[in-house]
Amino acid sequence: MVEAAAIVEKAGPDILDINFGCPVKKVAGKGAGAGMLRDIPKMLEITRRVVDAVDIPVTVKTRLGWDCENKIITDLGPRLQDCGIKALTVHGRTRSQMYTGQADWSLIGELKNDPRMEIPVIGNGDITSPEGAAAAFGSFGVDGIMIGRGAIGAPWIFREVRQYLEKGEYEPLSDAAKFDILRRQIRESIDRIDEYRGILHIRRHLAATPLFKGIPNFRETRIRLLRAETEKELFDLLDHISETFFGNRVDS
Repeated sequence: MVEAAAIVEKAGPDILDINFGCPVKKVAGKGAGAGMLRDIPKMLEITRRVVDAVDIPVTVKTRLGWDCENKIITDLGPRLQDCGIKALTVHGRTRSQMYTGQADWSLIGELKNDPRMEIPVIGNGDITSPEGAAAAFGSFGVDGIMIGRGAIGAPWIFREVRQYLEKGEYEPLSDAAKFDILRRQIRESIDRIDEYRGILHIRRHLAATPLFKGIPNFRETRIRLLRAETEKELFDLLDHISETFFGNRVDS
């Protein structure tokens, strides 16, 4: 981790974030990600040594604990802070929950209100709307929120949240504007990597977009989105969806 931190620092990022929250079996099962919640001494040692190894700010993201019998975040948060991190993000689920059930923000709020905590506490979990974002700030007093799955296929959520927090309301984008943003995602994903891998990455986001939620008989079209292999295939499918289900064609 120290060697990796040195490599990361050379790339010139603003911060280095350690992810102690990933719950997937191939990661957590090996003791990495959220698996570190079963070895707190090692988690703290890694954090401390990474902080000492770089000059940029180090932050941490983790979960409430390993399972419902071991929700340790209110004790763990101050200990991570003592390692020298500059901010802490907490996902309101345990590792055993994966992404099921509802995120529990009560312990996030308890941690934030702990007088020992001097660094920013960022809450994460189930923020899928501007109203939900505002409620997280208002009810739990967090310094920030992190949006994960709520942005999958819906990157416009950040615009809506910002507007709502600043003005108390937001202007929803038109369907046509949302299609334009999805097309931009496709192009940028391809430009950053290449067509093959860029498509592999982005097509799952397209298939999951809430823009298509509730469309009747959409299963076959969603499967085609998940199987598309070229930029042209995806753009043609978006044209088809826009024209067939929304009554307007989005020009390429």
